[in-house]
Amino acid sequence: MRPQNRPRNRTNGSLVCGKEATSPRKIDRRVRHTRDVLGDALVILMHEKPFRAISVQDALERAHVSRSTFYTHFRDKDDLFLSDAEDFLEFMSTLLLRRGEVSTRIAPVQELFAHLAEWRPFHAALVASGKIHDFRELAQGHFARVIDQRLARLPSARALPASRRTAVAHAFAGALLSLVTWWIDHGMSAPPEQMDEIYHQMVWSGVRASAGRTLSPVSRSAIGRRI
Repeated sequence: MRPQNRPRNRTNGSLVCGKEATSPRKIDRRVRHTRDVLGDALVILMHEKPFRAISVQDALERAHVSRSTFYTHFRDKDDLFLSDAEDFLEFMSTLLLRRGEVSTRIAPVQELFAHLAEWRPFHAALVASGKIHDFRELAQGHFARVIDQRLARLPSARALPASRRTAVAHAFAGALLSLVTWWIDHGMSAPPEQMDEIYHQMVWSGVRASAGRTLSPVSRSAIGRRI
């Protein structure tokens, strides 16, 4: 499948890299090609029928890959799907950290939305296959972790206690995913840079409000137990 239809697992700096935030995972070119064609085959099949109706054999036939090769890399079709999703989310969530960006942005919202404009067919396939909730759960974890790291590095967020920062980062990750859903549902009419501005205005208003309040000892203890 072409890049505009889904996030490709390429290491060319423009799409999906590896698991490490600052040092992309190095994978043999042949291994990467195998993983790519299998991922492409799965997404094509997700457009055609429910995920539960797709078999490993379906993906093998579409990708022209042997069964032994498949099981060298993946346990089953769910493992293939999650691996592809993890690669994309790791690449996108860590984009600012890997760039060493010095702005006050905590997430690459503009870049994410620009990518989603080309990625809409894959989103439709996720919804149709029933895998959108799994994807959102993964995305929440990835973005919350990196937003927390980003906030910890920014002087304008230093007044935010570490325990509260982790909770706030989780909330900001959820807000980002909600904004993505709203944007897609409304025809992606607003430009990505405007969505970036809206998101970060909300973020920094929230950071200032949260940093300006003192948690009671009971509240601090409760947050600490949950994190």
